[in-house]
Amino acid sequence: MTEWVADVLGDEFEQLTLELGDDEQGPVVATLVRALPPEPTWWERLRRQTPFLADVDVLYVHGWSDYFFQKRLARFWTSRGARFFALDLRKYGRSLRDGQTPGYIADLATYDEDIAAALDAMGRSADGTAPGRNLVLLGHSTGGLTLSLWASRHPDAADAVILNSPWLEFQVAPVRAAIAPMVEFQARIRPLDVAPQIDLGFYTRAQQEVADPDDPVEVNPLWRPAQTMAVYAGWLHAILSGHKKVADGLSIAAPVCVLLSARSVPPTRWSEELTSVDSVLVVDDIARAALRLGASVTVERIDGALHDVFLSRHEAREEAYRRLERWVTGWRATG
Repeated sequence: MTEWVADVLGDEFEQLTLELGDDEQGPVVATLVRALPPEPTWWERLRRQTPFLADVDVLYVHGWSDYFFQKRLARFWTSRGARFFALDLRKYGRSLRDGQTPGYIADLATYDEDIAAALDAMGRSADGTAPGRNLVLLGHSTGGLTLSLWASRHPDAADAVILNSPWLEFQVAPVRAAIAPMVEFQARIRPLDVAPQIDLGFYTRAQQEVADPDDPVEVNPLWRPAQTMAVYAGWLHAILSGHKKVADGLSIAAPVCVLLSARSVPPTRWSEELTSVDSVLVVDDIARAALRLGASVTVERIDGALHDVFLSRHEAREEAYRRLERWVTGWRATG
């Protein structure tokens, strides 16, 4: 394992390359980014004050056609004493290598290898446990689906699961069962065939329209293109298989918090309305699917939020952080 080095985000962020062996496209790696809580001041040491989340490790996983870049989200956790880690999965962002198919995976369970390597680098066992420390899983969109499935397969690992607009159901839910056999057949015979999709870049434009100069975000367009990466038959089959597992019901033992926009609008044409809705997922379907994750699920609907609620317009973004803090405070009070 290589050493921690300065990350492209600068400031307190560092990264570690996780070697995952080879596949048919060559060497495979994942990348773990970390931000640690600030050292206590002399006054805090004198008073023996313990930060609110001093015994918490957070593991964040990004969504499709994405990578980790949200400094403020990391600092929400580190300012409260938690150790924050973000995983750029294989063939995404920092982990994408020349000659690789961006984002491609044929089975979401393959990410168990990435997650296990990250947990080991965090000082935790492969099942996620670490004496005296809690594990919070934090996933966005496809990362929310990946972590939900992982948490269900590893019921004793996570102490809390927080999902930011998780992709728990296909955008046209009623047709998922109908198209799944066709997609499975295509995935078997030609997994790298490109599936049809139309992305006019409106979601990226909406984020740019609501950008806040007081809370700046810098994005690498090579790692997070304005129009999403190509969708392949093998990858789509993996996603639909994950959706079916959610529909059949998961068994996440930890309490779950799901943050969603209040409304969805399909991005068929540009309008100002797209700056205050989820234009990627059908949030009502996601809210219903979330109730199948486990026995303790809280759904937070945020008016005016985008697909990534933490990249929304100022008012909705601040509300998302308030809801997150309220839920985390309640989790710590009862945990």
